[in-house]
Amino acid sequence: MRALRGLLVRKIGITGIFWCVPLLFFPSSWFVVLGVPVVEPLLFLRLLGAAYMALLVGYYMGLEEIEKGESPVVVIHMGIVSNGFAGLILAYFGVTGAWLAWGAGAQVFMWLSMTGALYITVNLMRFGLRYGVLGEVRSSD
Repeated sequence: MRALRGLLVRKIGITGIFWCVPLLFFPSSWFVVLGVPVVEPLLFLRLLGAAYMALLVGYYMGLEEIEKGESPVVVIHMGIVSNGFAGLILAYFGVTGAWLAWGAGAQVFMWLSMTGALYITVNLMRFGLRYGVLGEVRSSD
């Protein structure tokens, strides 16, 4: 389960740094500088940041399950749903041009976020199949 542990550690770090911290703490002027339109009231961005933080708590609990030698079945399912929907929503809005008027850096960030979310989804599905969480048990790490 070392590879799954590594994936969860990366997920926690990247989401914390690039999503939770900005959504919870950045002033609206920083979003403008980054080329991202500001959602008003800022309350909704803060609530989204809090929801992401709650997901990170779930991922951390999955790490604790792995350390105890337990199957992180709930975290795998949570991650598939969360990242899967995020990746699909980002893909839809990216393909339909929703952020074409945003700054270049913001556009790159959104495409990277979409790619990352779908990458995590595929890997969590792979781990779920491997550990018998989503179906047949396969070989382990």
